[in-house]
Amino acid sequence: MQRLDLRQLLSQKLSPQQIQFIKLLQIPTVELEARIKEEMEINPALEEGREEPETDPFSDNDDYEGEDDYNSKDDDVDLNEYLHDDEISGYKMQGDRGGDDEEDREMPIAMTTSLTDALLDQLGFLSLDDKQYSIGMQLIGSIDSDGYIRRELSSIVNDLAFSQNIETNEDEVEQVLHMIQTFDPAGIAARDLPECLLLQLHRREQDAITTLAENIIEDAFDEFTKKHYQKIQSKFGVSEDELKKAIDLIVKLNPKPGGSGSGTTRVQYIIPDFILTNENGQLQLSLNSRNAPDLRISRSYADMFDAYDKSDKKDKKLKETVTFVKQKLDAAKWFIDAIRQRQNTLLRTMEAIIKYQHDFFLEGDESKLRPMILKDIAEEIGMDISTVSRVANSKAVQTEFGIYPLKYFFSEGIATDSGEDASSREVKHILKEIIDKENKRKPLSDEKIEKLLNDKGYNIARRTVAKYREQLNIPVARLRKEL
Repeated sequence: MQRLDLRQLLSQKLSPQQIQFIKLLQIPTVELEARIKEEMEINPALEEGREEPETDPFSDNDDYEGEDDYNSKDDDVDLNEYLHDDEISGYKMQGDRGGDDEEDREMPIAMTTSLTDALLDQLGFLSLDDKQYSIGMQLIGSIDSDGYIRRELSSIVNDLAFSQNIETNEDEVEQVLHMIQTFDPAGIAARDLPECLLLQLHRREQDAITTLAENIIEDAFDEFTKKHYQKIQSKFGVSEDELKKAIDLIVKLNPKPGGSGSGTTRVQYIIPDFILTNENGQLQLSLNSRNAPDLRISRSYADMFDAYDKSDKKDKKLKETVTFVKQKLDAAKWFIDAIRQRQNTLLRTMEAIIKYQHDFFLEGDESKLRPMILKDIAEEIGMDISTVSRVANSKAVQTEFGIYPLKYFFSEGIATDSGEDASSREVKHILKEIIDKENKRKPLSDEKIEKLLNDKGYNIARRTVAKYREQLNIPVARLRKEL
């Protein structure tokens, strides 16, 4: 049985122009150039160069009715539908990918010879038979990104049998493994941290301190990790000075000889989106020139549209051609407008941040940072919090004190005895200073740090001290102890 009823539905809709602007806004400067090139490849109506004064190609065409009118209300796109479909009114924007990973795209990286390639090159210099070489290749392929082999040798034996039909045993595999462990970088292909450290120590000149360091790792590694130095001193019957030298030697070794990348040396380039200079106490803000490309609508395409528009509109093929040209011109115009809107939004957001954190940008003193959240800037510039978040998430500013990501300037407030709010970053800065100045023989506990901060007027709890300490990657007091 059919049923008719009325329902109220509230849904959020974005126009194609808004969608394009959102996508461009979250792109960092370093990716913008590539994004513009992609757009120019798929839209011949968009080209580089300064825009010339010209009449709007659509201004005198009120009598034209295209089959795909880009100004119609039907072009509004439901936000939920958009997240699953990048096709907008038949116009695909190349380089736009749906999904939450869009804001997490990496900066371009510089690539050099991979770790695996370097190890395979060294393997080629050994005098190995075919079987040993195959075992060596299997072992190198089993090395993790940080330089360790964590697979059991028995599993590698099985891999060789099933994948390459090579019958071997753990002794043969271990024999080849020991050869690989002599390769550079030192400590490579270790099966655990103690073995990694020992491999590096074995390459050093053997003296009393090196021998003591090796003994500590082999026979007192648990005590070493827990910093029970008195137990180690008693166990080996050495002086405090000798123990200190051995400990200093161990902590200078590389615990991750393979690095932390995916087997490839990676160099991250940070290109600032804003340039901030101090001209005699006056802060001058400018956009990175890459954010302001010269783009214009193709004159030939505009002329083509005018010519088609003055011809006989009854021809179906000609009408389809006019529609296509108009779509490309519309798309080019939207893209140029979105780039301009992006520039304007970036500048307004950064100007508001500078106004809020003016003292910091003048002096570079972290203690001058004021508590600031996304809502503060959103209210200042009259935009949505999500817009400010997109700007802050992937942008950076170059100052006289270094390059800072915009996220650096956002922090919560901590109440003080004076009734004012202090930035959590300011509190972290003072907490780090306290720990840097502490007696390393008797490091301060979180409770004592809490008391010192309270004495300085910061109303902060012990659990907050622990949270900030962890965010600063500072270990607990027991692990900060030194001789």
